[in-house]
Amino acid sequence: MGWLPPQNQPAAGGPPPLAVEHVTLRYQTDAGTVTAVEDVSFTIGAGERLALLGPSGCGKSTLLRAVAGFLKTSSGEIRLHGAPVRAPGPDRMVVFQEFDQLLPWRTVAGNIAFALRRARGLGRAESFERARDWAGRVGLGGFADAYPHTLSGGMKQRCAIARAFAVQPAILLMDEPFAALDALSRRRMQDELLGLCEETGATCLFVTHAIDEALHVGTRVLVMTPHPGRIGAEYAVPDAARHRGTSDFGRLEMEIQQRIFGAALPEAKTAASLAARTDAHHRVKVTHNV
Repeated sequence: MGWLPPQNQPAAGGPPPLAVEHVTLRYQTDAGTVTAVEDVSFTIGAGERLALLGPSGCGKSTLLRAVAGFLKTSSGEIRLHGAPVRAPGPDRMVVFQEFDQLLPWRTVAGNIAFALRRARGLGRAESFERARDWAGRVGLGGFADAYPHTLSGGMKQRCAIARAFAVQPAILLMDEPFAALDALSRRRMQDELLGLCEETGATCLFVTHAIDEALHVGTRVLVMTPHPGRIGAEYAVPDAARHRGTSDFGRLEMEIQQRIFGAALPEAKTAASLAARTDAHHRVKVTHNV
């Protein structure tokens, strides 16, 4: 089926899909006021995938929830295509890491169709037609009529991702969506997400604590420092550095590790060195063959 037009798209040359401007987020505890995020600013361009990377407790998920409209900023402004974010809205779709984010009384197709009807105002027939199409796109074509309790964790996440993409929001918000999956499923889902993003041109804010995931999924990486959360560094991810096992990937991964930990971990050095030797060996073989 044809794509729905993305929501709230301004004319060319207008404001970026997302602008976070000097945002600070605080909350109260019995011990006093805690500053989770302090004076954070960044923008996301159309079709860009920004990975927000940092350790637990750095405020990255708190910041994503503020972008979603679930939290109010203590100071600063969050703007979506130039309009201030004041509350949740269908122009932002969130995929959480928890498996139980689907409506348990609705099928796979029913969950996707419900979002299409509520967010895009589609009729029942069209919403279910599009829902089944999206279920097929994420490998759930044979499970469109299955209920969430019969699905594995990975299948539930596929459904949640299909629901988010089907609505064609202005921006996708993903809060460590693969953190609870096993390593093999996580790698597979990362590849599938990357394919969907490239196919649809989706704009995405992706929260993760894994450096390799940030490099593989993101076109740009922001590294957050904890207590309070601030932007510590920014890295552009060229296409050559997005593929695991290459020297470019290894070098950028080691550089980010050095930034976060102060020194690269031994296994990162080994991986980068091995990747470099593999690349060099490949170039020698190509030269000889020529």
